[in-house]
Amino acid sequence: MSTLPFYCNDTPAFIREIADTAVMRRLKNVGMNCGVEYTCFPLFRHIGAYSRYDHSIGAGLITWRFTGDRAASAAALLHDVATPVFAHTVDFLNGDLERQESTETRTAAVIASSRELAAVLEKYGLNAGDVDDYHRYPVADNDTPKLAADRLEYTLGNIVNFGFAGVNEAARLYADLTAGKNEHGETELMFRTTETAETFALLAMKCSRVYVSPEDRYAMQRLSELLKTAVDRGVIAPDDLETDEPAVIGRLMSDEMTKAGWEQYRSLSHMTDPASYPELARVIPAKKRRIDPFVRDRGRVSMLSESFRNEMNAFMEEDLLLPVCGIQ
Repeated sequence: MSTLPFYCNDTPAFIREIADTAVMRRLKNVGMNCGVEYTCFPLFRHIGAYSRYDHSIGAGLITWRFTGDRAASAAALLHDVATPVFAHTVDFLNGDLERQESTETRTAAVIASSRELAAVLEKYGLNAGDVDDYHRYPVADNDTPKLAADRLEYTLGNIVNFGFAGVNEAARLYADLTAGKNEHGETELMFRTTETAETFALLAMKCSRVYVSPEDRYAMQRLSELLKTAVDRGVIAPDDLETDEPAVIGRLMSDEMTKAGWEQYRSLSHMTDPASYPELARVIPAKKRRIDPFVRDRGRVSMLSESFRNEMNAFMEEDLLLPVCGIQ
């Protein structure tokens, strides 16, 4: 998919020009789904292409739509600029399964290293320090389970991409949003109506379950193990993880062992009883992503909807430490 068409009526020139820099164009070949889309699991087999580039432009446009702030919008646009190939799978490689933040540390360095980007920023009265940490802009990013542009974009994108709702329904949900003050007096993206907020929250929960499904966790762990093998064998260097997925896949295919590993990974098609294949079984914790949206002047959906509250509580209590196993 490409960036959803309803985020902003017009793409401002500064977003177009930042998006056209080399450091941003690289993200066209880094996927949002962390490499699981290369497998044959039915959950992922039919999803469309969805890149970090698409997501980043969406996050920038959403922030612009609700703030009109160039610095905040550029920071949102650039927040994934350092994302490695296969995204959070590299967090698995780094042993950061539950926080999935190890890959964020290079954002400021990547932004500071690009003269091309610096020239565009200067043209619009910005500098690297204005845009290298989107956490400082609450409409761009905030703490879970609140709603911000980053969390909103990948949720709407995946709602459409996984077929949980169509583009028209996603547009309807988006049209109900506004920026306002939450229960703590903080600026946050929020819904005007309870019904729409609850619909969004339940759809977001469907996405949350995908992100920690046995298929998702198993695929990411297996791919991280393949990448480690490739690094240990000298097939790829750690710096190669900062290029793009076609380049790294090409390197994996250049070595007999990692080629076989990649082909086995791609052929994963279903989950099975771990006891039957103990050598393939994995215990894989993961980050549980959730969104509990705020309804203007009313409160969180979890306060207003018992069904959503029960759904969210059940999700948070689910045990992710049981062995899982996938095979061809």
